[in-house]
Amino acid sequence: MAQDVLCEVKNCKYWAEGNKCTAEAIYVVSHSGKEANHQKETDCKTFEPL
Repeated sequence: MAQDVLCEVKNCKYWAEGNKCTAEAIYVVSHSGKEANHQKETDCKTFEPL
């Protein structure tokens, strides 16, 4: 399991100084609902705007 989760999305409520993510869990999905082959085919569903 990852020790640190980094995030550069400063308008997310889970963003913290040092580009840290403070969410208790992270949920990442593929755009198509199928297996992703590239990073750009995924989204972080944990994101919540400020």
